[in-house]
Amino acid sequence: MNRPLHALTGPDGSSTQGSSAGPNTVKAPLTPNRARRLVENDDYAAFTRRILRAYARRVADGDVEALTLMLGLSAEIDTAIGQAVTGLRAFGYSWADIGARLGITRQAAQQRWGHPA
Repeated sequence: MNRPLHALTGPDGSSTQGSSAGPNTVKAPLTPNRARRLVENDDYAAFTRRILRAYARRVADGDVEALTLMLGLSAEIDTAIGQAVTGLRAFGYSWADIGARLGITRQAAQQRWGHPA
């Protein structure tokens, strides 16, 4: 019986869901080793700012239900900042370095982000 191939079934018709990833099917000689595109932090931050401002305009135009979603974004941003600070500390930056970039004292930075999450 000649069964059509489907993304969720293998060539024998068995399901691949629930199993670990299948064999690597990338053909190395055909795949160029391209350098990953570098996204500059300043450009990325500016892009993120534009998205947040556009979202705020959308909510301000009467989407009151999305206001709670915006508050959730605020919590996500706080979590992301904590992860960034943890990464910078692991990379060797001092609390004084981090505090100086944020316009706060090293003690304030350590009090806010110094405890293990």
